[in-house]
Amino acid sequence: MDKKKTALLLIDLQKEGGTSSVVGMEGIIDRAQQLISACRHREIPIIYTRHISRADGIGLANKEPVNLQGEPIYYHSHTDSIEIIDEIGPHENDIIIDKYRYSGFHGSNLDLMLKSLDIKHLLVGGVLTDCCVFATVLDAYYRDYQVNLVKDLCGTTTLGAHMSATLMMANWVYDLKIYDADQMVKMLRNEKHRVWEAQAPDQLQFSPDNLMEIYSKLK
Repeated sequence: MDKKKTALLLIDLQKEGGTSSVVGMEGIIDRAQQLISACRHREIPIIYTRHISRADGIGLANKEPVNLQGEPIYYHSHTDSIEIIDEIGPHENDIIIDKYRYSGFHGSNLDLMLKSLDIKHLLVGGVLTDCCVFATVLDAYYRDYQVNLVKDLCGTTTLGAHMSATLMMANWVYDLKIYDADQMVKMLRNEKHRVWEAQAPDQLQFSPDNLMEIYSKLK
């Protein structure tokens, strides 16, 4: 990995997402702080996405939950729920990408910003694993970015959904590398570290019965 062509992409680590509905959210925030610090030390750009639903309902996805007034229930643009979690809030020169659908690339200027920075490699974490993270990773792959998924920097509403989404990405994003946050920090420091890489398409043929066993192979 060329660290001069690398960016940290944090997906939807907002006050709305930082709730008890995400399994292990407190740990995700702690690990995000550590990785952000490591990236800042090496002058790796920090990019945040914010999911936003317009208060007037314009542009909402099909069947997006709304209240009796037709306003979005989640990520309401007139509330502080759209702001980045305080503990990992952006600095002055960080980049914030506002988006209105699951993928950070859809209808946003994310691709433009990455190309302007000459980025080839993405370190990715955030929420929800099986929704916005999944969609963004696939879109990054379609655009020929090499993705490094920090799996314990991701989370969703159930452990099973997190594991299965991670395994689907591992199976079908052929140049994906998967780290834990502490191993990613070691990699950035040029220290000995662990990383998982696919050796063949659909390598991790998981089922409901062996999901946890197969997931453990990502270490």
